Amino acid sequence: MTKYVLFLFFCFSVTVSAQKSAVQNKKISPLSTEKISTNPDLAKINDSVAALIPYKKDGKFGFISQAGKVVIKPVYSNVGFFTEDCNLLNSPNPKVKKYGSAEYASVRYNENNYRVNKHGKRVYLFKDADLGKCQLEYRPQLFHAYVMNYAYGIIEDARFSNPGNYNDFTIYPQYDYLHILEGDDLKNPMIIAAKNNKFGIIDVHNNVIIPFFYSDIKRNFSWKLARLFEVTTDGRNYFYIDADQKRY
Repeated sequence: MTKYVLFLFFCFSVTVSAQKSAVQNKKISPLSTEKISTNPDLAKINDSVAALIPYKKDGKFGFISQAGKVVIKPVYSNVGFFTEDCNLLNSPNPKVKKYGSAEYASVRYNENNYRVNKHGKRVYLFKDADLGKCQLEYRPQLFHAYVMNYAYGIIEDARFSNPGNYNDFTIYPQYDYLHILEGDDLKNPMIIAAKNNKFGIIDVHNNVIIPFFYSDIKRNFSWKLARLFEVTTDGRNYFYIDADQKRY
């Protein structure tokens, strides 16, 4: 599996080892050609958030709906969001390209990586020969964190020139830590901020989006892919919240 797939697949929960090339003798279900039927459990409360959200129970991962109902039981050692897999979309094998669509999610089960549908059925087992090359468009960030006198601020590359000029800063250095999250809106990114040993989310106008309440917020792709932040209050148990602070 290419470096991109592993990075995208495993950034949402725990760090796991690379896919093993050996495939178990155990048979899996044949490739599914079924059309995903309408499922009332996938009804959205928040249109901007993913319909199915990873959750963890007893050390295993599954998926819940936005309403909190278990849709896919927690039997996996790791899961990603239901999102596109560019390696499968560009596969040299035309029969597996459909499994690269956002109708499927990548999961890890018994040391092998699969794609599952929204009913929780494992419909495809990853094979190195099926993986195509991703053609990714690089979009540089407009804003970056800037450290001065041990404090973090934000600058806009196009207008920053003099650190001695207060007005050159988008946000003058005042935080213990800042990290700009990957997202589609480069002009208004979400920013992880730390102050007084607590984490929250701010925007480039220094508005507080998520109050400084959490002991950590993960630096991953959950905001870009699902409009969610992965947070913890105790440093051990992580869960997702949206920009309105609703917990999932």
